Amino acid sequence: MDSRLSRLADVLVNYSTKVQPGDHVLIQSVTEIDHLVVKAIVKAVGEAGGHAHVSMRDTAVTRQLILSGSEEQFKMYADWECYRLSKMQVYINLRSPRNAYELADVPPNKFKLYQTIFGKAQSEAVYKTRWVTTRIPNPSAAQEARMSTEAFEDFYYNVCTVDYKKMSKAMNPLKELMEKTDMVKIVGNGTDLRFSIKGIGVLKGDGTDNIPDGEIYTAPVKDSVNGVIAFNTPSINQGFAFENISLKIENGKIIEAHANDTNRINQILDTDKGSRYIGEFALAFNPYILHPMNNTLFDEKINGSFHLAIGDSLEGADNGNKSAIHWDLITIQRPDYDGGEIWFDDVLIRKDGRFVLPELYDLNEENLKCK
Repeated sequence: MDSRLSRLADVLVNYSTKVQPGDHVLIQSVTEIDHLVVKAIVKAVGEAGGHAHVSMRDTAVTRQLILSGSEEQFKMYADWECYRLSKMQVYINLRSPRNAYELADVPPNKFKLYQTIFGKAQSEAVYKTRWVTTRIPNPSAAQEARMSTEAFEDFYYNVCTVDYKKMSKAMNPLKELMEKTDMVKIVGNGTDLRFSIKGIGVLKGDGTDNIPDGEIYTAPVKDSVNGVIAFNTPSINQGFAFENISLKIENGKIIEAHANDTNRINQILDTDKGSRYIGEFALAFNPYILHPMNNTLFDEKINGSFHLAIGDSLEGADNGNKSAIHWDLITIQRPDYDGGEIWFDDVLIRKDGRFVLPELYDLNEENLKCK
């Protein structure tokens, strides 16, 4: 077995989810993933004294289930999923579809039905466990990242097994600063946005929920967001690659949205009452992720970027907005992506993707990379 698999399994089991003796662990995988990866995680769970349970799905089969499904069917599916998750202490989610666009031709009304019934219920059940999500490398992921399969595998195992304890410690001053901040201002190419984060929880993305990781997140006060924002990173949602997304927001609500398919993005924004509001604001700084890879799990951690999530807010950083969707949209602010600034209470804290306050220097690329 590739020793890198053992290292990855160790991170997922012993660091991210901290499996304890007697824990029941659901390993949710897709059939496209090499069985050696799943075996390595099962082994690590057993060595930690846990009980591993494995569930395999196929993305193409899921597509057909959505196409053929009914409201009654999705409700039963959600009930069953929530029941089995209620028996688990840990949930390890392994993603790796053969085709990232497998769901591209699912009609929006079908996807909305599936998301509002099954997707929302599953997310709420997962949040009650100690959970982590990662995407195992495969030729499809390499192709999306415009890399060879071998190069992507090397990149993946390097970025996913970084020193997250060191990263977590470096986040503490930023977490403390965000906890006492009221107003945030973001300026950049096509962006002039203001909102409050006062009184909202602040959480560290330090490898305990996502692998790879490297972000710190909160949420805007729901009705405080005003201005315009443009996102310079493509985003795949419901099997479609959205580009050149721009939003106009008034009193928290998205009143205008444009993209390479403006009609399609507005259909997503009309999913429910919460899907035109912002549920997350995050700053990212993984030093090994520098460019878009057409995968949100990686792209939302790009060094020198920030992201806003449309829709549902997250437990622990909850602004009260509820939605069946949670869609992260990313802007990179390094000079090679036109730069930009982030201000907290009229104090510049990051310029062109680099933190400028001395107490935050440890989050800059060269310091996080330093062993």
